[in-house]
Amino acid sequence: MYEMAANLTLIVHFVFILFVVFGALLFFVVTKIVFIHIPAFIWGSYIELTHSICPLTYLENWFLHKANLTTYSEGFIQHYLVSIVYPTNLSKDLQIYLGIAIIVVNMIIYGFIISRLKKKL
Repeated sequence: MYEMAANLTLIVHFVFILFVVFGALLFFVVTKIVFIHIPAFIWGSYIELTHSICPLTYLENWFLHKANLTTYSEGFIQHYLVSIVYPTNLSKDLQIYLGIAIIVVNMIIYGFIISRLKKKL
């Protein structure tokens, strides 16, 4: 039960990371998404740039501890998502670069959105 909860938390964590990086693209589907994406984008950038740990990581670890597991048992989710969410070579410098990349990607997307909105006016 706890391992399943850890898996679900890992999936939510992965989806949140994707949303932070690419969520601005959802503006073209639902314009009000910016009210959710901008705080998520700020949070994700903050976590990367300050070398902080996301609370979802603590939640995953708690579930794993409750399941008496130190790591996930091998499965599709664990094999493919764990290495993306928690890269083994993640250094403070790489974390800074990832934080900057998040900012740059989102500024490009929001710049494109703003330019499209200006053309409509």
